[in-house]
Amino acid sequence: MRLLSGNSKIFVPGHRGLVGSAIVRQLEAAGCGNLLLKTRAELDLLDPTAVDVFFATHRPEFVISAAAKVGGIKANATEPATFLRENLGIQNNLFQSAWRYEVRKFLFLGSSCIYPKFAPQPLKEEYLLSGPLEPTNEPYAIAKIAGIKMAQAFRRQYACDFISAMPSNMYGLQDNFDLQTSHVLPALIRKFHEAKCSGDGEVICWGTGTPRRELLFADDLASGCLFLMENYSDEQFVNVGYGSDVAIRELAEMVAAIVGFQGMISWDDSKPDGTPRKLLDSSRILAMGWKPAVKLEDGIRMTYDAFRKRSLAH
Repeated sequence: MRLLSGNSKIFVPGHRGLVGSAIVRQLEAAGCGNLLLKTRAELDLLDPTAVDVFFATHRPEFVISAAAKVGGIKANATEPATFLRENLGIQNNLFQSAWRYEVRKFLFLGSSCIYPKFAPQPLKEEYLLSGPLEPTNEPYAIAKIAGIKMAQAFRRQYACDFISAMPSNMYGLQDNFDLQTSHVLPALIRKFHEAKCSGDGEVICWGTGTPRRELLFADDLASGCLFLMENYSDEQFVNVGYGSDVAIRELAEMVAAIVGFQGMISWDDSKPDGTPRKLLDSSRILAMGWKPAVKLEDGIRMTYDAFRKRSLAH
């Protein structure tokens, strides 16, 4: 019998973001219509009293949390205190209220940046805390590690069914295309699109182009989250990845081809590369019977289409 049914009260913090919106789409497709969705204006997750009142009033049975302050290399480098403080605050408030109001199951989403910068590839769950982190996103990573440990601690101390999933780099329909705060793929989509529209003959990309990234379509992660809610209950967090990675240089060429930019691609190696490689070992969830459905090229096309529609709407 399915754990999540049509009547289940399911709270999705961060439902308007890249991952949260994909989780909502998956839940609705699965016939779950009793979703608790609050905007930041309606519920400030950094306010412990507001979060407590929300849980006391609505009594969600399940929580799939996609709420976090996120950003790329530039955002992490310029706002380290904000990334650490806000992510810790959101997590602490959600865990505390979920425990207090006896949520049946809670899924916490981490990030692949929790792994040490030079950990062996592919990244196995047991590599957590085995070496120093990538300095450019260390505060965010530390907050996410604290979230994993918090889920485990509540599980041990109070027998709460709190689980954690660790996604690879995400992209998708509700992506952030702001060049100041976005991740690599949406930034490339926007750069190549704007260059094509303005007739520029060159696009300059950050770094050397040699780092490799594993990119998972957000709707695939969402299907993985629902799969874990139904099929997994243990304190070990679970990697959820695409299964293969791509060099940033190859990715740039792929995006340029999809967008239709035919000029030159140059690389500014005075800009940081970030972690050399982040490929997850997802064998644990694959062995349970889940696998991603969207090929990288297809996912990029869908993401570019979503970006163009949003651009036209503005």
